[in-house]
Amino acid sequence: MARLTRFARFGAALLAALFCLHAQAAAPGITGTTFDLSAEANRVSQPDGASIYAWGYGCRTAPAGFSPAGIAGANCPSMQVPGPTLIVKQGDVVTVTLTNNLPAAAGNTSILFPGFQVCAAVLNPDGTCPATQTGVPGVLTREATHGNKVTYSFVAATPGTHSYYSGTQGDLQIEMGLSGALIVLPTSAPGTLAVPTGCRAVSSTLPDGQPDYRNAAAAYNHSATCYDREYLFQFAEMDPRIHSQAEQQAAKACTQSTGCMTVETEPYHPAYFLINGRSMPDDMDPNYAPQYPNQPYNGNPHMHPGELVLLRVIGTGRWQHPFHEHGNHVRVLARDGNLLLSKTDATKLAGPLLFTTTTTPGLAMDGIFYWTGKGLNWDVYGHKAGDGSVCIPDANGYYTADPKAPNYYEWCADHNKALEAHPFGNVGSGGPITLPDARVLTNGAWFGGSPYLGPDATVRATAYNGTTPPSGTVVNPPSAEAGFAYMWHSHNEREITTNNIFPGGMMMMMLVDPQAFTINEGN
Repeated sequence: MARLTRFARFGAALLAALFCLHAQAAAPGITGTTFDLSAEANRVSQPDGASIYAWGYGCRTAPAGFSPAGIAGANCPSMQVPGPTLIVKQGDVVTVTLTNNLPAAAGNTSILFPGFQVCAAVLNPDGTCPATQTGVPGVLTREATHGNKVTYSFVAATPGTHSYYSGTQGDLQIEMGLSGALIVLPTSAPGTLAVPTGCRAVSSTLPDGQPDYRNAAAAYNHSATCYDREYLFQFAEMDPRIHSQAEQQAAKACTQSTGCMTVETEPYHPAYFLINGRSMPDDMDPNYAPQYPNQPYNGNPHMHPGELVLLRVIGTGRWQHPFHEHGNHVRVLARDGNLLLSKTDATKLAGPLLFTTTTTPGLAMDGIFYWTGKGLNWDVYGHKAGDGSVCIPDANGYYTADPKAPNYYEWCADHNKALEAHPFGNVGSGGPITLPDARVLTNGAWFGGSPYLGPDATVRATAYNGTTPPSGTVVNPPSAEAGFAYMWHSHNEREITTNNIFPGGMMMMMLVDPQAFTINEGN
């Protein structure tokens, strides 16, 4: 797999330590309007080999469906960290029944759905809340006692990305893993997904013939929120000392609703920093990978040049996490389901361009990321004059005439513009850079000796009769995928470690794949 990382600080040492990435990512979850969940204990794994005792939400009974439809290995265990992503439509009456299967010593538990008017019972046919509520009174919401249930109902009135989490002993229960995401898809009429002007309706394939894995045509019923791919990132941290104390006290006999644990949640010293319940490199394995039975979601975004990538971001821990997306800024669309609109023109968005998307505990954010190659000032496909390649600019300067062309969405101002001053392959010369000898740089699992996009990038950029690397250590064949890898990571350096060992923690790679490579998020 020919990769080019933009994070020079870590360079070849990191690339040599990583392995082939899978294309599976998306924003997978369970669909329907009625969800039967449990809260219970199990274990989660960390890249340092630790098995951590944790609590999580999961499915008591099979959900109505999964999204994307047909995603391989999709399941909803009775406990997972983070909890199942609930995917509903705007206007749906959502009912969530929670069974408290936590140890008796943990006491009561519950779920908060911030931003929604929640009733602790099934809503009446007229939408009102019955006088008799389920569960027992708690400080913030109705709660389920040990072994019993509580039911929550609400109208999913606000589209966008939302969080849900325990409303009981939050300093302990959220830390232990009781949180998750709620995605509300925008509608234009009851039950009908919105397709704002300029957006493409969800179908089986994209214009280039590749699979369409979107949940909706747009993040909101607004023409400026169209997108081509979507990914969900839930950021959290974990203090193993707290989890160890809870495990040691889990067997206590207890009849108190407040529980019988005396877990010290301060001082707080997290050692693990998580994206969707996993740390790097585990977060780059597929969704529903069998080696993580209680951590089903990964953090492995892919895209093609020119695609609009919707990032759904939630802070679910105690700390802020300054997460930096290399390759471009992120345009913020909304926070907690509230579109950021111009005061003078409500048709225009007013969200900022962020260099770092700081995740605040409890806050959800939607934003758009894109990458086109514009501004790099060299031909990212390695074209040269006379090779027969075509780049006819559209009104915005990109080649968009043929969605199936290998250089679809190329920035035409850089077409045929050389990168290398002294090339050793079939590429143009005259550029400002002399690349190192490919035989020096190809003994790694990722970098195949080419700085270019495309399935033939390695061959075009190397000599030696096209045989590179000499040792044959590239995981994918040079004729297949060849893209750019941008490191996405926390800007708090401690948070890119696993138990103080680098690399790890809140780190992943954004993979810009050439148009010719099929991004299959259902394999």
